[in-house]
Amino acid sequence: MPKSSGFAARGVRCALLCTALSLAPITAAAAPGSAAPAESPRIAFTERYHAVHHGGIVRVANSAITCRTPRTTAAASCAALRRGADGANSDYDMFYADLDDDPNTYNSTRAALALPEDSEVRYARLYWGGNLRVGEQKPPKDNGRVLIAEPGGRYKEVLADTRIAHRDADGKDAYQASADITPLVRGSRSGLWTVAQVNVAMGHSAAGSWGGWTLVVAYEDEREPLRELALWDGFETVGGGRAAHEVTLGGLGVGPRSAGRAGIVAYDGDRGASGDSVTVRAPGRAAVPLTDPANPRTDAMNSTITDLGRPLAGTRPAYRNTLGYDSDVVDITPALDAGAKALTFRFTGEEDGFFLGALFVQADARR
Repeated sequence: MPKSSGFAARGVRCALLCTALSLAPITAAAAPGSAAPAESPRIAFTERYHAVHHGGIVRVANSAITCRTPRTTAAASCAALRRGADGANSDYDMFYADLDDDPNTYNSTRAALALPEDSEVRYARLYWGGNLRVGEQKPPKDNGRVLIAEPGGRYKEVLADTRIAHRDADGKDAYQASADITPLVRGSRSGLWTVAQVNVAMGHSAAGSWGGWTLVVAYEDEREPLRELALWDGFETVGGGRAAHEVTLGGLGVGPRSAGRAGIVAYDGDRGASGDSVTVRAPGRAAVPLTDPANPRTDAMNSTITDLGRPLAGTRPAYRNTLGYDSDVVDITPALDAGAKALTFRFTGEEDGFFLGALFVQADARR
């Protein structure tokens, strides 16, 4: 994938907001009105960012849609789901989460970004995606744009700066888009970030509705350990009768007995449906299952937004079952006993499968 910068802010057309806003450009991958990036049903995972420096990676995330009413008497109530009960999106009529006070947005959710004081933002990328065909059919032409507001700021339009993943099959019309928003995050830093107008359909279908966003930020801080920081992304279908999928992050220099963590973004994982698993292995070593109190070994893609086994702090709303959106950070320290020049992540999926969108690693570097 190209590593071009791609944040654009401009007057938002009525497709997004029916009131025009005057927004100065931050950076521009394409001139306003230019063609959207090409779409592909499958995008192989490739490196998006890789650096070795003192610092780390932080991420914030939230879902864009939640349940409105159960479709069967056996399904848990929406209130119970939001507290973390088992349940899949196909068992519910789904409707948007919309927290802002702007009547022109139909979904908007927030999360609190916390960067170390005096750190320098080196790279920031926003990912968003969802399912376009549920009780309604949303237009794919809106896949490549979303709105974002920095802490205390007004909405700006973000345009995707690379190929957009878009797969229309098996009753699903799923996509993921992303954009480099480093200049905006570098200038605005910590606080509540709001993302709105994620292109996702509401209603009910056998495939279900899901959607959400994740902001990944790599920062430099001389007070922290020297670390390998790597971000990869793509769009791969896992499970649903397909063989396990592997992603190998190469070119690493992780030292022995290092501490490390990995972040995973995925779509349409169902809480309570067993068969989703993730392992990681270093060359010549046994695979280590990635599991914690929030992500069971056989239900890893279980509609959670978590940080090392705990719900991610600072999300608004803070639903414990996101009904099809996963953005999890998990501990990979047990796999780094002997260090690593590469790490291979292996994903398996349950019968209905899920979509894998992004993967990042933070690990102590070999000195």
